[in-house]
Parts: sequence; structure tokens; C-alpha cells
Amino acid sequence: MRIGILGTGTLAAGLGAGWVRAGHELVVAGRSQAKAQELAERLGGGVRAVPPRAAVTGRDAVLLAVLWEGVEDMLRSAGAGEGLLAGTPLIDPTNAVEHGVGVLVTGPGEAMAERIARLSPGAHVVKAFHLFAAEQWTRSPGAAVTVAICGDDPAALDVVSELVRDVGGVPAVLGSLARARQLEEVAGFVIGLAFGGADPNSAIPRVPSSVISV
Repeated sequence: MRIGILGTGTLAAGLGAGWVRAGHELVVAGRSQAKAQELAERLGGGVRAVPPRAAVTGRDAVLLAVLWEGVEDMLRSAGAGEGLLAGTPLIDPTNAVEHGVGVLVTGPGEAMAERIARLSPGAHVVKAFHLFAAEQWTRSPGAAVTVAICGDDPAALDVVSELVRDVGGVPAVLGSLARARQLEEVAGFVIGLAFGGADPNSAIPRVPSSVISV
């Protein structure tokens, strides 16, 4: 696939490296062209640094790998409000939470993914990759982790599911983008426990996948 990455941080680097290994064609863009060029060179595999608009044009998928505070500026730079992302799967891994606390800072009942969809008319937003730290995608493959995703467009969900598998994850589609708030709350819960000194793994019951509640 032809993948555009908006952002130059650890998640962009981790997922980008996995997708390069899987044989995808990548371009990266950021607020700093120098940082984008540095990441492109580090990823290798023919990855190019381009301006944000070029990173979203003619792509099979775009990853929005920026802190939630920078989402609007990045989307504006990429021409999202002008419809440049229309028809494109737009992957949202952001966590709009209060640092160290995990409380969501979006409005009551609002998901960051839904806000991104409003800022990117026509884009097929898929919530994904928001729960695990970036290091998950750079370490040696171990037991596969489940990546919960949600979105409104079936084709976009298929594209993102393939990209999840390409970095060693197992995609689990939980429904439409209306479920994004729930997924973001889960991330806030995990972040709050971790910063509070508790092991989030010990707070989640192990339920056999064969168990079906009615």
C-alpha cells in the first residue's frame, strides 16, 4: 500500500518501521521538515519526507501520529478541511487525555476520533493503535496483541486490519465510530492506573474468548 504518515514521533517511527518491513511504500510529514527527513532516513526502504499535503494525496491509508493537541494544526496543514482526505482511511491513534490522570479532555460524550472526522470531511476515520505504547511495535515479536478498532467504512476497516496484522497485531473490529469514545475511555483507564502505580493488567479480568454473555 501507499501509506502517508503525519507525525515524526515514536509511534510514527514504530509503525513506520513495521510497514516498511511489510513492503509498503511510505511517505512522512511533520511540522518540521528536518525531523521528517531524519525519520525517513532512519526508516530506510525508500521512505521519503514530503509536505503534509503530499503525504495525504493519492494514499491508500494515512496515519495521524501526532499528540492530540496538534491534531487540528496538522490536519489544517494537510488540507483535510478542504477534502484532501476524502475517501481515504485515516487512522486515529490519539489519546486526548489529561497527562498523568487519564481523564478525557474532549467534550461530554465526544470522541477525539469523531472530532477528527468532522475536521476531515469525507475521510474514513478508523480508531486504532491508541492503547499500546509505541515500543510495542519496535520490540521483537512475541505473543500477538489484540488491537481494537472501530470505524464506519467496511473497506477502511479492512485496510487498517491488514496494517495491524503487518506489525504483528490481531485486529478486533468493535463496530462503528460511535464506539470510539468507549475505546478512548479504556485508554484513559489504563493510563490512570499506570501513572497511579498500579499494574493495569492486574485490573482486567481474564475472560476466556469462548465465554459469551447474554
